Amino acid sequence: MKTKRVFIGIFGRRNKGKSSLINALAGQEIAIVSEMAGTTTDPVKKTIEIFGIGPTVLIDTAGIDDSGSIGEKRIQKTNETLKIIDVAILLIADNQFGTDEEDLIERFSEYNIPYLIVHNKSDIIALNSELRTRLSAYRVPVLECSATNQQGVTAILDALVAITPASAYIQDTLVGDLVAEGESVVLVMPQDAEAPEGRLILPQVQVIRDILDHHAVAIALQPEELSEFLKNFTPKMVITDSQAFATIAPFVPEHIPLTSFSIILSRAKGNFEAFIEGTPHINELKDNDKILMLESCTHVTACEDIGRHKIPQLMQKVTGKKLIFDFVPALQPLPEHLQQYAMAIQCGGCMVTKKQLQNRVNQIIKSGVPISNYGMTLASLTGIFKRATQVFTD
Repeated sequence: MKTKRVFIGIFGRRNKGKSSLINALAGQEIAIVSEMAGTTTDPVKKTIEIFGIGPTVLIDTAGIDDSGSIGEKRIQKTNETLKIIDVAILLIADNQFGTDEEDLIERFSEYNIPYLIVHNKSDIIALNSELRTRLSAYRVPVLECSATNQQGVTAILDALVAITPASAYIQDTLVGDLVAEGESVVLVMPQDAEAPEGRLILPQVQVIRDILDHHAVAIALQPEELSEFLKNFTPKMVITDSQAFATIAPFVPEHIPLTSFSIILSRAKGNFEAFIEGTPHINELKDNDKILMLESCTHVTACEDIGRHKIPQLMQKVTGKKLIFDFVPALQPLPEHLQQYAMAIQCGGCMVTKKQLQNRVNQIIKSGVPISNYGMTLASLTGIFKRATQVFTD
């Protein structure tokens, strides 16, 4: 089932047609087009539907050859885009291909981004044989076309479909490999001050949908109803909001697997093994250690916010240590000198793609900083870490 948006970045030098291309692909004017180099300053995004891929977010970026102090900041924004995309288009023209493009291709390789090269405006200046030979060494699709006519747009779309991995748009199962057709799963979903008015939060919706897709039975209730329900019914497993672990764990018999929405997401999207390995470092924290809290969305916080308030308060209470917390919302760049942190804790990541979450988590792993996620952290602080992850590790 195609359920995820694919992020496609358009890169190249200034005034090579990147903005014209995103407008042509979207079928409407999204980015300002001008003969003046450097018109695009910040990344411009547009969601479209590409047949064969599905919902897609196109990102037009500033030129990789920008100059001056402002230009350097624009290039930095362009480089940050590499951390959130699934596929890339490298747009060149006038047979210009040099260090800027070679450096960008190295970054594509670093982030494992499939890409294609488009020699734009070929109706004006054709791709010469020498450059064609150089480009063939990269073993990626090389298109020679005008990106603003329909034939060129069609060729680019066909090439994008061909190089986009299925993992970019097909949702990994969340619990489909843990429950069989007809089996029941109890979902414990507290409706507290942090619950949105009139709807469920995204992880809950995603798990319910996955259960239904596998023809199992989803039973939703609040913590207050769980004890009475389990007296008369034995589900295949119980999934709860992580913050309710302490409340409900005593009522769930040991033979019934118990986990949380956040932990399920960490298996589907993050680096699960790194989270498993990193979580026990909570027990090694010392006074004045710095903790990096990684959110994946931007939201108004309240006193019951799980990442901003509940986890920091509980960590200090359980460990008995005075800890310092820094917060990074959405997909903002991580702080410099990650080694200053004793630990990082990532949210479930329901609002970002698997690629985006893994790119962020991998930066933490490479720095040598232990990392956990919200659900595993709360399970550890509640004393049920092994139980909450056992269903995935047996």
